[in-house]
This record gives sequence, structure tokens and C-alpha cells, in this order.
Amino acid sequence: MTKWVYSFGRDNSEGCSAARDLLGGKGANLAEMADLGLPVPPGCTITTEVCSYFYANGKTYPADLKPAIEAALDRIGKLTERRFGDPKNPLLVSVRSGAPASMPGMMDTILNLGLNDESVKALAANSGDERFAYDSYRRFIQMYSSVVLEIDHHDFEEILEKRKECNGYLLDTDLSAKDWRDIVVAYKAKVQKTTGKPFPQDPGDQLWGAIGAVFSSWMNPRAITYRRLHAIPESCGTAVNVQAMVFGNMGETSATGVAFTRNPSTGAKELYGEFLLNAQGEDVVAGIRTPQNITEAARIAAASEAPSLEKIMPDIFLQFRETTERLEKHYRDMQDLEFTVERGKLWMLQTRNGKRTAKAALRVAVDMAREGLISESEAVLRIEPSSLDQLLHPTLDPTAPRTRIAIGLPASPGAASGEIVFSADDAEDLKSRGRKVILVRVETSPEDIHGMHAAEGILTTRGGMTSHSAVVARGMGKPCVSGAGTVKVDYGAQTFTASGVTLSKGDVITIDGGDGQVFRGAVATVKPEFSEDFITLMGWADARRRMRVRANAETPNDARVARRFGAEGIGLCRTEHMFFEGERIVAVREMILSADEAGRRVALAKLLPIQRKDFAELFEIMSDLPVTIRLLDPPLHEFLPHSDEEVAEVAAAMKVSPEKLRARAAELHESNPMLGFRGVRIAI
Repeated sequence: MTKWVYSFGRDNSEGCSAARDLLGGKGANLAEMADLGLPVPPGCTITTEVCSYFYANGKTYPADLKPAIEAALDRIGKLTERRFGDPKNPLLVSVRSGAPASMPGMMDTILNLGLNDESVKALAANSGDERFAYDSYRRFIQMYSSVVLEIDHHDFEEILEKRKECNGYLLDTDLSAKDWRDIVVAYKAKVQKTTGKPFPQDPGDQLWGAIGAVFSSWMNPRAITYRRLHAIPESCGTAVNVQAMVFGNMGETSATGVAFTRNPSTGAKELYGEFLLNAQGEDVVAGIRTPQNITEAARIAAASEAPSLEKIMPDIFLQFRETTERLEKHYRDMQDLEFTVERGKLWMLQTRNGKRTAKAALRVAVDMAREGLISESEAVLRIEPSSLDQLLHPTLDPTAPRTRIAIGLPASPGAASGEIVFSADDAEDLKSRGRKVILVRVETSPEDIHGMHAAEGILTTRGGMTSHSAVVARGMGKPCVSGAGTVKVDYGAQTFTASGVTLSKGDVITIDGGDGQVFRGAVATVKPEFSEDFITLMGWADARRRMRVRANAETPNDARVARRFGAEGIGLCRTEHMFFEGERIVAVREMILSADEAGRRVALAKLLPIQRKDFAELFEIMSDLPVTIRLLDPPLHEFLPHSDEEVAEVAAAMKVSPEKLRARAAELHESNPMLGFRGVRIAI
């Protein structure tokens, strides 16, 4: 009989990190952390095989899945001394996705599941904190309604913002227990009005609704787009993790955060991350509040006045730092971690290999090889070849004039200029028309993935270094500035204001993701230099490779660039490509369009000294390296003049009338050059 559900937690976990194809990355690593003896809330993983069954059988489930989940919930209940569905002592759970390949933010999550009008009272009584209980309930209603009932989450945000505005509140933490009770009533009324049904009160119904929504999110547009961009196969599916809740929103002794064992932008060996007091995990990544630094060194570097975790909770910080070091050594890679502190107790909620920029990947790989964690060969294999393109990101020219209008957090390196757009759809549309854009958002969400991919860079007014915009931008190699709080966005007017300047959609700005600055207009950039880490790793690769690489190069400049990139000669010099610019193309057109041999010889005489000089330079640049030259093979459709200006230019050079030249060009026109003169040449 197929095993559909695997439990994890203290005493005994049924999975391990090697079972990620079956349990997904999140479930496999939760089981592994529990087996290492780390503090992991107990839970269970519904396998990726159930996802495959779900889609193969009309979104239904195996007959024996329900009893398996009930048995797993009983085990979680025994470990936590609570019972799922008990109105007096409720077990509350989170329901999260977990694909074999990391897809941060692309699928759905629901927290605090199991709360209803009765169990919220028990939560208030058992915790001794009514405000916390109703804050948790309103979060659950909002998440469940957005993910399962498909009600726009902005509808709920609008209710909350109006309440804060009426009472003069700035932060969510300013609201009292009564405020949250009233908001719960308003949220439920919104659900009733939108769906025609009351918010579901039965925890069992809630759970199956959430499981179905997570499996369905595997095929939502943002997940499909992310898989396409990152070459993740659709067939692998997602697992679902059901885990006992721990709460970071139980007052000032509770917190939640996200951290990396090394800096994901630079690769520096330093604990890097952010947290929020009295919050739940979604608050950190969603950018609803600007988070605080975990380490005191990071707080000082950021010139932040908000105290660090190291300062507020020194014992928790030491325990967390030891845990991060242990996990990095265990997995032998930089880790991306989520954690919660519930009333002074640390809980680990996730670990996975962290997304990083190409620059950071190089440094991490080289440093780990030097530290003895991995071999030099492993370090080379850790680098995705296509990601090296990120190293070619331009930086701002230090001598270029600029007008700074805002500063935020340096969330993803590189500099970019483009027209302002305020929606992902506009970004994608303008990109398709060949225009460069900067996507400006208050905060990004997974629905913005296609616009982030289309944009040259991303600017957000909320969120930190571990927010959705920062993590996704780093994975894409896009410059990103996040948390630029002085920028005020007006989506309705399609404008933003900063430093007393109002800019509209279509105006050009420049962002520098390396230091978090935002500038008005376009700022000139310069090409980057290769780092020592790049040279070191490429040296290791060179020592192990068996294939030699030559370049396609036709001009001296191409040849110099090829040598700088390590090419060992020119594999193909296409001589016709030498003539695409300036006076050269006019001479080539003269040769092609001449009516007799004498005319062609006149044109060729103009080209001979130009080509001879280019060849001499190519040979000098390549020194004793081989150069392979292909003789002239001009595809006529590329060289024939088309516009009136081009025809007039060639006619003047040949001293013939434009009409005569246009007639000659018409004689030589080929619908398919491979079946015309060029095809004959190739065949011969």
C-alpha cells in the first residue's frame, strides 16, 4: 500500500533530506532538522505523489489519504498536548507548499488553521492574551479567504487600514484586543458578502480546503512562470506540509525572522537576516513592516536605530547562531532559514540552500573550498554557467552626473535605468515593445513575477533584504532597491513622490542595487571588472576541463574581448560580418549591385585595404593562437539596401540613379536566400 503521509518531529521522523523528490525540499529538511535534534514543531508531509494523483484524477484524493492525515494529526496532538478540532484545547496548524526545487513565494501558505469563533476564545484563555488570539484569528481569515476562497487580500488590507486611520494608529501592533475583535467581525462580513456563505468554522473543512488550495497553487500563473524561468519540470509536483503552529506574535518576548548563513548579495561569511518582534512570518517577507537586523554589526552598518536580535534577546541569538553554523556544516552550503521565537523559545521552521547572486555564489564556493567544506571540483560545479551573466552587470560610472532622490536597502546588486511602470503587466507589455523599464511597487507579491522578469530593475517602498522582491530579484540577477520608505507611490495617479519631486509613469529613473540609491533620469554606467574569486574559480575550472574554447570574432574589438574572456583562438571569423558598419557596407552593396565585373572590382578595391588591416589586427591580437576564416558569404537579404536613404547613399557612391539601383536590387531579391544564389554557393 502506498504511503501518502510522512510524520516529522521529536522522537522519530519518517523522512530525511535525501527524500526531497517525494517530500519536497521543505518537508525533507524539516525531517532532517528534527533528526539532528533541533527544535522543530512536529508535523507531517503529504507527498508529491498525492499531487500527481490529484491532477491525474480530476482534483480528487486517494481513498486512504484521509485516515493517514488523521493519524498524523493525532501524533502531532500527542506531542503538543493539544487536539485538532478541540474547541477548548485546539491544535492549530500551518499548511505550506514544498516542491522538490525551491520556489520562494510562488505557492500558497496558510497559518493559524483551526481557529474559529469558539477556539479563538480558548486560545485567548490558554495564552492569557486576548489581543494575540484575535490578531491570529484575523490573520487566518485573511489568508484562508485569499488563498482558498479567492477573495482579493487587498479587500482585507483596506478594512485594516481604515481602522488604523480612524484611530490614528501607525502600526498593526498599535491595535488593541477590541480592535482585532471588531476587525474579525468586519472580515467575516466581507466573506459573507463576497461569497454568499459564512466563513467556514469546521477545522476539518478548513484543512481540506487548504490542502486543495496548496495543490492547486502548483498550477497558478506565478508558479508556472517561475518554473519556466528556472527550468523546473511540471511533473515533479509539490508536497504539502501540515505543522503545529508556533507563534511569533505573542508579545515582546516573541519574534519571527528570516536569515542566511552568509550574505546572499556578496557571499561574505556573516550571519545575514532580519526579524520582527511580535509578528508572524508572513510579515517579514511581505514587507508590511520594515524589519530589524539580526546582528548588531548589521544594525550599525545600516545606521538603524531599531535594536538587533543580538541586543534584545542575547541568549536566543547565541542559540540561533550556533544552529545556523551547524546547519551550514551539515548541508555544506549556504542556508536560508526561517525561525520563530515563542515567548523566549527558539523554533526552526525551515532550512534550504539559499538563493544568491552570481557574485555571492562565486565567493561562497571559493571560500567553502578554502575552508575545506567542499572540494575545488565541487566549487566549480556549484556555479550555474548561465548565472555568470550576472557578473557582467554594469555599475554606475563614478564620474557621471546624478541627482539622488531616494535611498533604500541594497537588496540585489547592479545598476539599471528605465521608464517607471507601476504594474507587472505594464512592465511586460513595454518590454515586448523593446523598451526598458523599472518596476516600482509599494511591495511586490508573487503575482508580479512576470513583470519582475521583464523589468531592468525593481524598486519597492516597503520590505527588507529578505522580502519577496529582494529574494526573487537576486535569483533573477536583477538590480533591486527595497524599503525606500521616503518614496510615496500613488497607483491611482500613476506617480511617485520623493525628495519633493513627483515623477510619472514613463519618466526615467536609475537604481543602484549595490548601495540602495535611486536617481532621477538615466545615469551612465561602466562595465564591471572580474573579481579575484572569479579568476580563482575559472582557474580551477581550467585545470579540470577537457574542452578548449574558441570564439566567433570578426572585428579587432571582438577579438580583444574574446581574449579577455579566455578564448583560445577564433573558431570562426565570418568575413561578411566585417562589413556591417560605416562606409564598409556601402562598398559591399556596390559590389553586389554592380552590373558587370569591372564595377565589382572597383568596389572590392575599396574593401581590400580595410579587410587586410582587420586581418592583421586579428592575427596580432590572437598572437600564436589559431584563427579560422570563412571566405565571403554575404546573404543578399542582409546587405541589399531597403530604405530610400540607403538606396540614395549607394546610388551616389556608384554614380547611378536611385531608380536604376532600385531596379537592380529588385532583380536580386530572393524570397528564401537558402534556395537562391546563397544556396547554390553552399551546395557547390
